[in-house]
Amino acid sequence: MTTRILLLIPACVSISLAQEIAPVKPEQPPAKDDAAAPVKPSVTKLDDTRYQIGGVILDRKIREIRFPAKVNMAEGLIEYMIILQKGKAHEALLITPIVPTELNLAFVLLSYPPSPELFSQINETGHPTGIYPEVPAPVRAAARITMEVEWSENGTTRRVHINEWLRDKAKDAALAPGPWLYTGSSFSEGKFIPDLSGDIASIKLDPYAMINYPGTDNEGVVWFAFPKRVPPVGTDVTVIITPYFKSKPHPTP
Repeated sequence: MTTRILLLIPACVSISLAQEIAPVKPEQPPAKDDAAAPVKPSVTKLDDTRYQIGGVILDRKIREIRFPAKVNMAEGLIEYMIILQKGKAHEALLITPIVPTELNLAFVLLSYPPSPELFSQINETGHPTGIYPEVPAPVRAAARITMEVEWSENGTTRRVHINEWLRDKAKDAALAPGPWLYTGSSFSEGKFIPDLSGDIASIKLDPYAMINYPGTDNEGVVWFAFPKRVPPVGTDVTVIITPYFKSKPHPTP
């Protein structure tokens, strides 16, 4: 049985001292055995504003999240922006070694509320009802994030919006500037589903990916890696997540 858990964290939540919140674990059903035991992430304080959870670094002052990844595809059909190394590598732009539970905890500690607005409610028989949850406007706004990628090229550090790496083949144009949506995910038999599936960020609607694209072109448009812009396969990159502000300048490649 799968249960969707949405943690709506008030804006007043913040991190004070690492030792006060380590070890931390998200709420989830009890595990049936040792193999299903939940991950228990620990939080390490790096300096006055930055903390580390496994491979994830968060900055409470600017509400920034950073984690490592590699370019997995420089061309071809893309359905997932970011997956785990064990995930759907044949259709994913980036792969990462981090633990999704740790990334989700970073979202929670920085007061990003998940928004389920994109997904139809499910009835008793497990089928979509066509009825979408009413999510308050402040939550919808706070759940929107900017995703950027940073990498080194010929000794120069480059940073662009991840949208620049997706190409609409029919128009030969990049995905329009705009936010991504932190949607959270679900637990199944005591396990956080992204830890099992490897799905972290998806351009197609995926209720179990932690991050989804909320634009009108997330369905019906076929997206490919932009070969003129994506670095070579294997390039180390850093994924950078920050709050979305419409007035924020949009980087160009």
